[in-house]
Amino acid sequence: VAKGYAVLDDPSMPIVGEGGREENDDFVAQLVASAEAACDELVRLGVADDRLAVGGHSYGAFMTANLLAHSSRFRAGIGRSGAYNRLLTPFGFQSEERTLWEAPSAYLQMSPFMHADKVDAPLLLLHGESDNNPGTFPLQSERLYQALKGLGKTARLVVLPLESHGYAARESVLHMCHEMDAWLDKHL
Repeated sequence: VAKGYAVLDDPSMPIVGEGGREENDDFVAQLVASAEAACDELVRLGVADDRLAVGGHSYGAFMTANLLAHSSRFRAGIGRSGAYNRLLTPFGFQSEERTLWEAPSAYLQMSPFMHADKVDAPLLLLHGESDNNPGTFPLQSERLYQALKGLGKTARLVVLPLESHGYAARESVLHMCHEMDAWLDKHL
């Protein structure tokens, strides 16, 4: 905020199942529609439409990567300790109780890794080296970063030594803030 950024903190973006469909069957479409509505309101309030970024931690990072893959609304993204390939969590995640083999299309559609070729905005990935949260091992960020770079996309991966899913060391938190600040300065 001190640098002139407006922050929409923790917006409500409900994903619901309708008409006999599970909520994750339409996850991406509902996520994009909710984010677009939030952006429209921000622009109505005076935020510059051509300077929007998106970011999140854990499930928020997963949502961030999906928004960059399925919407052209954002100029940059920041994902911290996310799960980007749902094929690596085949027995469910968050509210998804079906296995990969029961709902392969949902797993594939919801995996931003599978849509890395559609990510056009620069993406900063941060991850704790010792993340012990099931499903968000550092491999998730490493593989998405490799996919993006292999596709010629703009991405940066920062691995925070000795950190788990949340970052605790003062040095790590300061480094994370520096990386995010520099990323937004460069790409917005």
